[in-house]
Amino acid sequence: MSSSMPEDHRQPGGTSAAEIGRLQTHAKVAPGEIAIGVVIGRTSEYFDFFVFGISCVLVFPTVLFPFETPLHGMLFSFTIFSLAFIARPLGTATFMLFQRRWSRGTKLTIALFLLGSATAGMAFLPSYKDIGAWSIALLILFRILQGIALGGSWDGLPSLLALNTPPQRRGWYAMLGQLSAPIGFMVASALFLFLHANLDHDDFIDWGWRYPFFVAFAINVVALFARLRLVVTEEYTRLMEERELEPIGMFDMLRAQGGNIFLGAFAALASYALFHLVSIFPLSWIALGTTQSVDAVLVVQIVGGVACILGVITSGVIADRIGRRTMLGTAAALIGIFALFAPLLLGGDRHAQNAFIIIGFALLGLSYGQAAGSVTSNFESRFRYTGAALTTDFAWLIGAAFAPLVALGLSTRFGLVAVSAYLLSGVACTLVALRVNRALAARD
Repeated sequence: MSSSMPEDHRQPGGTSAAEIGRLQTHAKVAPGEIAIGVVIGRTSEYFDFFVFGISCVLVFPTVLFPFETPLHGMLFSFTIFSLAFIARPLGTATFMLFQRRWSRGTKLTIALFLLGSATAGMAFLPSYKDIGAWSIALLILFRILQGIALGGSWDGLPSLLALNTPPQRRGWYAMLGQLSAPIGFMVASALFLFLHANLDHDDFIDWGWRYPFFVAFAINVVALFARLRLVVTEEYTRLMEERELEPIGMFDMLRAQGGNIFLGAFAALASYALFHLVSIFPLSWIALGTTQSVDAVLVVQIVGGVACILGVITSGVIADRIGRRTMLGTAAALIGIFALFAPLLLGGDRHAQNAFIIIGFALLGLSYGQAAGSVTSNFESRFRYTGAALTTDFAWLIGAAFAPLVALGLSTRFGLVAVSAYLLSGVACTLVALRVNRALAARD
């Protein structure tokens, strides 16, 4: 494992003529401009994934698994949901090869075109009653392609942002890109709420659910041009090269920095474990239990998205005062306390269930706001571009990919205590990983 140093204490370099020239070049690209690129790109990706996640509850059990009970239909749908996260590291490795052979712009264009095509393919997906099991096979294919494309869409802007912000403002700028998660979720939830509330059940199942996937395709096209406008400019290309943000082969990366990749993935595990347990899982649990209407849950989740945004912003303010890793550890401890009350809240009446969603989203904002890059400063400069991508991939895979499937499957069999156990395991992994990272930093 490579040497590590707490990024909150790093200082700018000297003031030689060469360094002054570099700083003048960096001044052409302000951190705020980079942050805008991060938000635009990530919002489109989160919207795609939340549209799929909500469909796993409201659409796919009926359209693709009419021969199963609603519970088993959701479990099969959540299994397909996880495939994108499994395929994501493969996409990262494959598209890093594309970038080394051609260019960052070519890689991003191919990846986002693939992502948009897979999403649009879902919009035209025939139902099980039309073509039988082929409809399920097509959804599996499109979902895997989504994951590969998402891995390939890594543009390095989050790493560039982390390296070009004032040391005393890193927490603030780190949280800006994370705002894309609640924004994408709120837009997806609002769109499904409008369609579900204004269409009868047959129309919604027949054609209404397809519109969010068409919207996702349109958003991807807009995001593609917005991101290309940033990443292919001469200023950004020069800045990427100066920061040594270039792709590294997967095997070389794992051999040289494998420990840091997994340390970073586990350091944010509490946040990623909570991610789908407050966004997708409550909708499935409440829909099966029919304790309140789907429309009412979607409204509360939109309110939860607002709470998440406030939590993300708050994390940036606090992290600049106490440090990003301390903020992440504190948020993990709060998630652990929340986990103890999860069965009581989610198993209660509608007011308790709503409290679970809103409190959970607020805690998600506090933790997820600093989850990106909290440990990736451990990477040597030339490994940071690929290292940050793979760290994110494995954090999603280990922490969030199977969360709805595991939570719904175990809670229907053993009760909601399974949700507590799942969250507490993520909290334990986060605290241990942060402790190990702190020990390594102190040693170095």
